[in-house]
Amino acid sequence: MNIYYMKAKKILKVTFILIILCSNIACDQVSKNIVRHKIDYNEQISLIGKYLTLTKVENTGAFLSLGNSLPKNLKLIILTILPLIVLGFAIVYILTKNNLSTLTLLGIVFIVGGGIGNIYDRFIYGSVTDFLHIDFVIFQTGIFNMADVSVMLGTFILFGEFYFRKANLSHKTLH
Repeated sequence: MNIYYMKAKKILKVTFILIILCSNIACDQVSKNIVRHKIDYNEQISLIGKYLTLTKVENTGAFLSLGNSLPKNLKLIILTILPLIVLGFAIVYILTKNNLSTLTLLGIVFIVGGGIGNIYDRFIYGSVTDFLHIDFVIFQTGIFNMADVSVMLGTFILFGEFYFRKANLSHKTLH
């Protein structure tokens, strides 16, 4: 392959990663900043009836407040340092692996962007600002934020690609 083509492809990949990553982090941080300054703690604002509401809470734990009661040093290791190491490995992985599909790359970048958004909050504020709540009638979500949406979307992208790739491979081996 032409060396200029390979360099251009690498620059395009890094640009794609940076745009998606920065967009995820910015969306998360801007939304949290608005909530921090415009909504009182535990105030409930209805966006779509009782189905989508804004409720500002500070989460010192992880997903659904898991780890809230851990000792401070253990919480720092489990909720900040270990995730930072994992995110670092993920970034190195996506930058060095040349045969990732666009969907795999997108899924991982969404997960990393969401992770960075929440870890940033832990470093700067000591907790993560959560504010979105959805009531699906038959079940409800916990209170979450845009970084959580980013992580979940990235996870769904990866699972969806894995499922369809596996289904496609199964289909090809049957014929």
